Amino acid sequence: MKPPIVLVLASLVVLAACSRQEPAPDPIRAVRTLTIAPQTAGGTHEYAGEVRARTESRLGFRVGGKIVRRAADLGDVVKAGQVLAQLDPQDLQLGQESARAALSAAQVNLDQAAADFRRFKDLRDQGFISSAELERRETTLKSAQAQLAQARAQNSVQGNQAAYASLVADAKGVITGVDAEPGMVVAAGSPVVRLAHDGPRDVIFSVPEDRVGLIKQLAGAPGRFKVRLWGADAAPLAATIREISAAADPVTRTFLVKADIGNAAVRLGQTATVLVEMPQTAGIVKLPLSALKEEQGKSIVWLVDRSSMTVRAQPVQVAGADGNEAVIAAGLQAGQVVVTAGVHVLNPGQKVKFYVEPGVPSASAAAAVPAAAVTVK
Repeated sequence: MKPPIVLVLASLVVLAACSRQEPAPDPIRAVRTLTIAPQTAGGTHEYAGEVRARTESRLGFRVGGKIVRRAADLGDVVKAGQVLAQLDPQDLQLGQESARAALSAAQVNLDQAAADFRRFKDLRDQGFISSAELERRETTLKSAQAQLAQARAQNSVQGNQAAYASLVADAKGVITGVDAEPGMVVAAGSPVVRLAHDGPRDVIFSVPEDRVGLIKQLAGAPGRFKVRLWGADAAPLAATIREISAAADPVTRTFLVKADIGNAAVRLGQTATVLVEMPQTAGIVKLPLSALKEEQGKSIVWLVDRSSMTVRAQPVQVAGADGNEAVIAAGLQAGQVVVTAGVHVLNPGQKVKFYVEPGVPSASAAAAVPAAAVTVK
């Protein structure tokens, strides 16, 4: 008699249950650790900047006219008084000649009025004319004197106008820009060239709105600001904050800051990094970046329980970075042991052991466990 099908199936289920294997336990992993201790940290903020001259002038003619010559090109080093560009001086020279002629006419008119006054004064003294007639001649003389003074001033103005046909450098420096070419007709004051004066240099950089207050606080503290030139192996240059913009840039919403580096031998337009040393804050915790793990949008670390040698996740609040270390604002206490390597392969409650450097005797491994929990400097 064949066994019922139900009994056969039940027997198969029992045999399958007996043959099921238990899952292998997680391996005991060797981990690097450190012991939490309060520390002091400050950190350094870096901003990209550009070297510029303390004074950069946009030079233009003080009169309008047509440019006939430009004697300075981009990058030229010029001296004070050197001619940079020239206007067509013909109309200005004609105006100067007209002023000279007017001055000569005013001088002749004054001489004639003075001679008439002397004659009429003699006639009045002899009783041939009245005092009123002499007063009229005196008024004519004073008017001629005023006309001469006016003509003399106008002649000086026209002389200056003729001299303004030549654009000269008012200081020693370097031409950093050219805005007009020969043949162009420019108005008075229109920029022709840009001149960066020799002398102190500034590094211009921008800071976001939330850092402006901190920059203002540190501006008066010595040694807080340094400038490192890109592409140069020299030591960073000491800098002091000279100016902070009162309004944010309408596009970038950042504030422009000028750091003075004195008469340092740097090239104009050179790129630099401004280093801002933050104040030291005591009682904080720093961890290597390798100790942090991102889980469900939160930063966690693994803590080691010395009694059971197991790990558990601990959420922490990261306040920032200090070099290759993370500054922890909350979540840890002094004396706790944190895993600093291999955090991505650990599970809650997993057994661990302290990593022993190759070559260290196993007998001393147990004694070296506290030493493995080092304090970050």
